[in-house]
Amino acid sequence: MKKINNLIESAITAFLMLATTSTVMADTHASAKQDTEKCYGIVRAGMNDCATATQSCAGSATTNNQPDAFVFTPKGLCEKIVGGVLKSKESTKT
Repeated sequence: MKKINNLIESAITAFLMLATTSTVMADTHASAKQDTEKCYGIVRAGMNDCATATQSCAGSATTNNQPDAFVFTPKGLCEKIVGGVLKSKESTKT
């Protein structure tokens, strides 16, 4: 019986830790987004942060420096990187 109680207590503790951790991570991610900007044109193949105009998921850039693929960088850093631009080169063609 004592083993079952220990197991239940461990499961409850693990659940509470996961619930707390996910809340903290969500808050951290929200504040990180405010301090970053999308930087286009500098991504290595397969290393983009989010969907592109031609693919629907992160990590799907097919070529290096793909014009519509971006990565999040700290604000102010993108334009200091050679080839980095704040707007997709694909969106400026229209």
